[in-house]
Amino acid sequence: MFNYKLNILLITLSLGFLCLKNFAQDTNEVIKVNTSLVNIPVIVSDRDGRNIAGLQQNNFIVFEDGKPQKIEYFASEESPINVALLLDTSKSTKEVLSKIKKAAKEFIKQLKPTDRAMIVSFDYQVNFLSDLTSDQKVLEKAIKKAEIGEQVGTVMQDAIYDVVNQRFAKINGRKAIVLLTDGKDHGSYVAKQDLLYQLQESDTMIYSVFYETGEIQQFRPNRFPDILFPPMNRRGGMGRQFPPPQRFPRPNQERRQQRVDQENEQAVEYLQKIADATAGRVYQKKIKDLDETFAQIADELRKQYLIGYYPEENGEAKNFHQVKVKVDKTNVVVRSKGSYRVKAE
Repeated sequence: MFNYKLNILLITLSLGFLCLKNFAQDTNEVIKVNTSLVNIPVIVSDRDGRNIAGLQQNNFIVFEDGKPQKIEYFASEESPINVALLLDTSKSTKEVLSKIKKAAKEFIKQLKPTDRAMIVSFDYQVNFLSDLTSDQKVLEKAIKKAEIGEQVGTVMQDAIYDVVNQRFAKINGRKAIVLLTDGKDHGSYVAKQDLLYQLQESDTMIYSVFYETGEIQQFRPNRFPDILFPPMNRRGGMGRQFPPPQRFPRPNQERRQQRVDQENEQAVEYLQKIADATAGRVYQKKIKDLDETFAQIADELRKQYLIGYYPEENGEAKNFHQVKVKVDKTNVVVRSKGSYRVKAE
């Protein structure tokens, strides 16, 4: 009799626990909400390209897929920034690396004491030369360590991916990558399209400074024409004047130059796609102008706004969304990410 009652009790408790578990599961499914904060870096400038500071949260309107969103997070230009300087140290940069390092030192001098930066070089592998720090001396020593790689290779895409996913993923606030490269990747594990997808999930802005590499020196004629120094005959007198021979670049040089030009164009196009995905910029300037370029980037980061919102549930299972940011001011230009991709679970 006792065993019979005990069995009934155990069965009853088991059924009760099972019902409670199912109820909890049903309840969780009902109250589950999307809590992923979408961060959108925003740059506001006038028609002449001068960055505008001092705007408030109520000056901005955010739309997702055409629907206005409630801004839950807002950071102005006074917020500290985190910057990763990525230096291309592949063999193609051998002639300009000293100028790149000098310009990088000038850039970190413009950071405020509350800002942090890190130095990363990439050639056939990714080299983290320093962690995020506000110590100027540590950053300068790290820049000095950047040297041309021993092997051929340029893993630019891997370097960007590693910084975004490993070093910046858990850091809140404003983040940016300053990338010095010719944009030509050789040897990365991360494919171009995969990197773009990843950047659409990120809130890190990328500024690229592009410089051409692999140019072929064109043949140059004699420095002094024959009219100034006419050819002499064997007796030292004036010889018969013949027109100078026609000299043309070798056919293989022409084909190679065309290939190099095409590679440079494709590199700029891809760097522009990276910039568009992150609200960044691409600069195409000579190495001697990098100091000015860095000053422009630092000023833009200083006056960057960061807006965050929680997307509203609309019942649609979409992982790609269009975003548009507007400002209630006239004669201004607003630059921000045009879309974002939901991270895969």
